Amino acid sequence: MIELGSSGLFGSLSHVLCLGAHSDDIEIGCGGALIRLVNMNPDLLITWVVFTANGAREVEARDSARRLMEDAPGLDVRVERFREGYFPYVGASVKEAFDLLGREVSPDLVFTHAGDDRHQDHRLVSELTWNTFRDHLILEYEIPKYDADLSSPNVFVRLDREICERKVGHLLQAFPSQFEKPWFSEETFWATLRLRGVESRSITGYAEGFHCRKLVIG
Repeated sequence: MIELGSSGLFGSLSHVLCLGAHSDDIEIGCGGALIRLVNMNPDLLITWVVFTANGAREVEARDSARRLMEDAPGLDVRVERFREGYFPYVGASVKEAFDLLGREVSPDLVFTHAGDDRHQDHRLVSELTWNTFRDHLILEYEIPKYDADLSSPNVFVRLDREICERKVGHLLQAFPSQFEKPWFSEETFWATLRLRGVESRSITGYAEGFHCRKLVIG
């Protein structure tokens, strides 16, 4: 288990890349960690990429990123319009977008979907993240849902209650299009934060969990 505290890696970042298949994925998976990162790094640049969002969902994606990261000194929000639910079947086009992104940015840290996520869009984004950013630190975040695919993280970011309240409150305000989904609820988000807090022995009681396949030191 790795805990990313206030010193070392988490306190010395200049550029973070956030990748999400859908408009609320980044906020759910690593919204708290991002708030903490912005608080700790006064010169942080965040590149925020959502790969499918159309109509109201695109408006939600752009507005949400800007509001959640309102304190970030640098924020680049990009929204693609690949067909939701069909990523493996339009994979060549999605890979081309990744190839272009890989030529444009070289972040210190990449947040992406967990590789064993059972949602097909999530899995492809994770796979192409590893194909594209081979020499970068990648943390895979988790999305609770019906598929019951959560597993045990090996990286935890401890969060104080204020950050958790901001994250959960933001999710409930920013994505009205998702209210009909039974798992998209205040209880779900707090339960996930509390469980990861227990697993990481967080002194605040809360944390976000991530998977790190490879960590190179030195």
